[in-house]
Amino acid sequence: MKFNNAAVRIIVSIIAIPLIIGICYLGGYYFLAFTLGIGLISFYEFSLLAKNKDAYVNSIVGFVMTAFLIINSYFVFISFHYSILIGILILLIYELFRDKSSAIINLGTTLLGIFYIGLFSSTLIGIREIYSGFSYEYQNGGLLIISMMITIWMCDSAAYFLGTAFGKHRLFPRVSPKKSWEGAVAGFIFSIATMIFMKSVLIDFLTMNQAITIGIIIGSFGQIGDLIESLIKRDANVKDSSDIIPGHGGILDRFDSLLYSAPIVFLYFSLFVIH
Repeated sequence: MKFNNAAVRIIVSIIAIPLIIGICYLGGYYFLAFTLGIGLISFYEFSLLAKNKDAYVNSIVGFVMTAFLIINSYFVFISFHYSILIGILILLIYELFRDKSSAIINLGTTLLGIFYIGLFSSTLIGIREIYSGFSYEYQNGGLLIISMMITIWMCDSAAYFLGTAFGKHRLFPRVSPKKSWEGAVAGFIFSIATMIFMKSVLIDFLTMNQAITIGIIIGSFGQIGDLIESLIKRDANVKDSSDIIPGHGGILDRFDSLLYSAPIVFLYFSLFVIH
C-alpha cells in the first residue's frame, strides 16, 4: 500500500513538474489560467475545511472575488482598493439573505478565504508580470517563479528528510507534531543554497544579495505558510485539504508555501528591486 502510494506520487510529480515549469516560462494567459486554477480550487478546499467547523463560506462571492483579484492583477481593470471595497459591500449585503449558522463566522471566514487565497494568489501574477514593462526581459518573471518553486521543493525535501533523520526538538507540536527545529533549519539553509545555485544557472539577472534575500523569504515564510495550513487542517480535523491530486492531497496542500511566500517576494521586488 505504501509502495503504491509512493509510486503514484512519483508518477504524478514526473508529469506535473515539467508541465508547471513550462506554464511558468510561457507566462501570459497560460500562467493566468494556471493561477486561476490554484486560486479557485484552493478557495473551494478552504470552504470545505471551514464547513467542518460549522462556518459556511459564501462560495459565490468568494469565487467571484478570488477570480477577479487574480484576473485584475493581470489586466488591471480597476484599483485593488476599489475591488476590495466593492467585494466587501456585496458580501455584507449577500449575507442578509443567507440563513446559515452564524453570520459573523460566515463573513469572517469568507473574508479570510478571499484575502488568504485570492489576494495571495494574485501576487503570483504580480511576480510573473513584474518584468512585463521590459519586453526583452519578460521571461525573467517566469524564471523567477520557476526558481521559487524549485527552492520550495528543495526546502520541503530537506526539512522532511533531514528532520526525519536528525529531528529531536519539536517545532510546533500543537500544529504539526512531526516537524522539528532541525528540519526547519535544514529547510532554511537549503532554501538559501538553492537560490544561490539558481542565481548561477537560471536567474543571473538578480544580484547575489537579491537571490539570498529570496532564499531567506522562502526558507522562513514558506515554512510558516506550511504551518498555517497545517493549523487550519488540524482545526478542521482533516489530513489533507482534498484528494484532488493522487498521492499528494489537495491544491492547497501543494501550494501553501508558495501562496504564503509569494506576497513577501512581490513586496520585496516592488519596493526594492523594480521601481
